[in-house]
Amino acid sequence: MKRRIFLVLFAALACCSLIPLLSAAGAPEAKTRMRERVAAIDRLKIGEFVGENNRGFLEVRKPDKEATAVVAAENQDRATVFSDAAAAAGTTAEAFGRVFAKQISQASKAGVWLQRESGEWYKK
Repeated sequence: MKRRIFLVLFAALACCSLIPLLSAAGAPEAKTRMRERVAAIDRLKIGEFVGENNRGFLEVRKPDKEATAVVAAENQDRATVFSDAAAAAGTTAEAFGRVFAKQISQASKAGVWLQRESGEWYKK
């Protein structure tokens, strides 16, 4: 049953695209901060300091003061956005984060660390 709900949710999000859901969701301050952080996150990804996990959050891969601070701030804002978007879509923040993770992995550039659903890390 959970798998069926997830597949329906994933199909709905794929058809509607994740971007409109994020744009329609609340937490505009969190989304603004996330946009401002993109360059720093990209730099940390290229340096292999951070990767995208299978739940839609960043994880520190190589300990670094900047990476730790950026990851904490980004994940807090992502949690806010996921929660608001999930409420609007009638699902859970966890399910929304997992769908987000899949879309991030598809859109990620080569060389970025990603986590499969199994928990295994790989470099795209």
